[in-house]
Amino acid sequence: MNTAETSAHPGETSQGTPEEISRRIEGTRERLSRTLDELESKLSPRQRIDAAVESVRHTGQQWLQTGVNAVTPGITTLIRLDHTHVLALFRRFRPYTSPGKKRALVANACLALEIHAQLEEEIFYPALLEAVGPNSVLDKSVPEHDNIRKWIETLRALEPGDDEYDVSFFTLIREVLHHVAVEETMLLPLAEEVLGDQLGELGLEMNRRRMQLLKPHMREIAATSVRSFPVLFGAAAAGVLLLGWLAVKPRAE
Repeated sequence: MNTAETSAHPGETSQGTPEEISRRIEGTRERLSRTLDELESKLSPRQRIDAAVESVRHTGQQWLQTGVNAVTPGITTLIRLDHTHVLALFRRFRPYTSPGKKRALVANACLALEIHAQLEEEIFYPALLEAVGPNSVLDKSVPEHDNIRKWIETLRALEPGDDEYDVSFFTLIREVLHHVAVEETMLLPLAEEVLGDQLGELGLEMNRRRMQLLKPHMREIAATSVRSFPVLFGAAAAGVLLLGWLAVKPRAE
């Protein structure tokens, strides 16, 4: 999407006056907020983080007893945690948010979505396809990722002060919410049914690949996370990342 061109009237764009654009943005934000509330029972960031912290505690105990390579979150658990991370970022974005924080939230969300999509395409989708064969819902997943990537590309060409910045991010949110809802209600339960004992092995593979993909972006992740999340949430998220590192760390001989 191209940025709005200046119309013949000062202070007005091809998308309408600044006041009209602001009203549309606020209306979109309210609709998306209601949608997030409707999904809260399944996708609650607070509940997911609480569960993740408990998982870290429980898995840490197992790790001390059996060795790190014997325990790792299953791939469906990791996918749900990725969804939670992005949904938490979405909730923090508001039209009145400062430009610097908007930029951090968008950068964090876009990178997380790109890595998440690549992990699913390299590891999760092929494993599920092999287990169940052709599936109409699975067939739509990569095209949906591609559409999300187009909106990410659009956002990276814009600045927080641009007329279409907020509109583009809210559009990205809508696309992601649809994709997440389908995965959470259809693909993840299916995977847990058919993959069984493979879930842990695939989770370990996903964690290893995630560390490879994250490594070139650690400075950016640190900078944007500081502006994106409060200290307590960041501490919980750090605990989950620590678990991921422990799961791929080579054991001492």
